[in-house]
Amino acid sequence: MSIEDFMLTCPSKKFLGVECLGCGAQRAIVLVFQGKFSEAFQMYPAVYTLLLLFLIIILSFIDKKRKYSTIIMGLIVLNLVIAIISYVYKHY
Repeated sequence: MSIEDFMLTCPSKKFLGVECLGCGAQRAIVLVFQGKFSEAFQMYPAVYTLLLLFLIIILSFIDKKRKYSTIIMGLIVLNLVIAIISYVYKHY
């Protein structure tokens, strides 16, 4: 049994046949943890900013003294921009 056995399928791809903006993110995160960094970037270019976003969110729950909202919002916007650009590049 491996981690790939527990991955969720994309409902958009499964029912509509169209990839969504997040397609490939799970596989890319697994590739990062396997040490396959360039393959992870090719799979989902926003993988590193997404992992940084998760790290900052976790840090914001641990460190209550600092405000992380502007950093979190900036990373969300950056992730969306990267995801949209890579989606358009991949499909058009």
